Amino acid sequence: MDDRLVRVFASPDTVAGEMMRGRLEAEGIDAMLKGDGEGPYRAGPVYVWVPAEDEDAARAVVDAVNSGAFALEDDFEEPGEPADETTT
Repeated sequence: MDDRLVRVFASPDTVAGEMMRGRLEAEGIDAMLKGDGEGPYRAGPVYVWVPAEDEDAARAVVDAVNSGAFALEDDFEEPGEPADETTT
């Protein structure tokens, strides 16, 4: 078994790093966030690492996110939200 980790994403924005880690985990890929942005007062670049055996799948997810494939449509409504009932 390969215990290596590979970096699949880097960002100066800690929120973008957290969101990418969450997207990878939602796709069933274990991900670790590391970098200067660690600790209670995060600042600096962050890096997302995945197990080497998941590298190809993780890079596909990163590419899909960067291309906008996971973006919501402008008229998207959260489940349970009341529909906009304004009429003109």
